[in-house]
Amino acid sequence: MRMMTSYIFLRDVRFHAFHGVLPQETAVGADFVLSLRLGYDVSAAMTSDDVSDTLNYAEAYQLVKREMDIPSRLLEHVAGRIVNAIVENFPAVTSIDMELTKVNPPMGADCGGAGVEIHINK
Repeated sequence: MRMMTSYIFLRDVRFHAFHGVLPQETAVGADFVLSLRLGYDVSAAMTSDDVSDTLNYAEAYQLVKREMDIPSRLLEHVAGRIVNAIVENFPAVTSIDMELTKVNPPMGADCGGAGVEIHINK
């Protein structure tokens, strides 16, 4: 048998949410982009063609959306909630790679965004 590493991912998912330290960020909100890569054994689904044999990425999106809808001051806090929810809801996940970016942070810089990146191996 061949060794295989496999992932389920959500790439560049856009959200409008109310995370931030400044009053305007929690009142008006801001745009965020999230990319998520979950280590998950998809070998059963490769042969069965059955969604119950894999991690349903629509369910992963709903979990992320639920956490993004809860306002937080820090992106680190949002990222921590997302990671904890993934671990709790998808115990077969073997790794988590996530990037959460605030697209236009209020810091006076012309940039593509600022944020947090998390890497976890279980």
